[in-house]
Amino acid sequence: MKKSKMRIALLGAGGMARYHIEGFREGGADVVAVCDVNPDAAEKCASDFSIPAVYSSADEMIAAEKLDAVSVIVPNAFHAPLALKALKNSLHVYCEKPPALNARETMAMAKAAERAKKRLMFGFCNRARPEAAALRKEIRSGRFGKIDSAQAMWIRRTGIPGYGGWFTTKAVSGGGPLIDLLHGVDLALWFMGYPKGEYALARTFDTLVRDKKFRGPWGMPTFKDGTCDVESAAHAFVTLEGGACLSLRCSWAEMVEREMMSVSLQGAKEGADITRKFGVDGDDATAEDSCGLYSMSSSGKRIDKPLTDKRDEKMGRVRCAANFVRTVLGKEEPLSTPEEAVELMKIIDAVYKSARTGAPVKI
Repeated sequence: MKKSKMRIALLGAGGMARYHIEGFREGGADVVAVCDVNPDAAEKCASDFSIPAVYSSADEMIAAEKLDAVSVIVPNAFHAPLALKALKNSLHVYCEKPPALNARETMAMAKAAERAKKRLMFGFCNRARPEAAALRKEIRSGRFGKIDSAQAMWIRRTGIPGYGGWFTTKAVSGGGPLIDLLHGVDLALWFMGYPKGEYALARTFDTLVRDKKFRGPWGMPTFKDGTCDVESAAHAFVTLEGGACLSLRCSWAEMVEREMMSVSLQGAKEGADITRKFGVDGDDATAEDSCGLYSMSSSGKRIDKPLTDKRDEKMGRVRCAANFVRTVLGKEEPLSTPEEAVELMKIIDAVYKSARTGAPVKI
């Protein structure tokens, strides 16, 4: 068997690990080790996916294995420390979203990657969905003209990921659905060419975040005496450099029909939307995907054009991880950059600050 040119290890054996492993192998890498502070989780992951080595210490794993890269799949507060550790050891880094707890940490990661001359990429997997790729190609062709506005949304009715655990503890998660479900915000900015934010005006709500009827289906543990100090929903209006604007809505618990993720764009010549309506309890397999272009003919006739009927049940997670490997190997262009991650987190920071102060915030 031909030896891979790239050796990669997992820092964390959580639920996203299976997509990372599949993507890394699809991209041409060997997954050679997994590390988790929970030895049972690491052992199970290694057994399930035929990974030869198991560790409970990141330092030990990095010292023992001849690695080219690591994948960071841990609670948000540990993204920056582990990424910085790996970059200091001259390793490429693929990190789950969000990039870090805030823009300051994300900027430190970006600077470390630049110093090390290593790739730092993030799991902005919705960019890798086939309909997203098709829509961005159309936008880059110039057919939309200047994009004036966008609306980004990821909303859930029953989507609180456990109570009292790390997801609902701001010191560890950085926040609630705004930072957890930031894919729509990232996708809208990506379509628009990632303009910098100017101002944010926002409100967050914790109306339902302690109501166990709104718990999601992912089996996250509940801790009776744990912390629950994050929002259940966030709504914001963001102005962008160049005159455009972005409206965003993210929720774990709101009175909606069902979970939905969407981005809508309004250009001078055309508009578009990309939507996933999830199945019951957020099921990917029974989700309904759509992507359309909207314009008017010279005679004033409506033109509605479906863009693609392709779909990816895994929401680009595998393709995104594969892109990381292929980027490191020089076979593809990166789907994400550290600079974009910094701009995204600046907007997230400003939205939270505006919600906290009740005033517009300069980004």
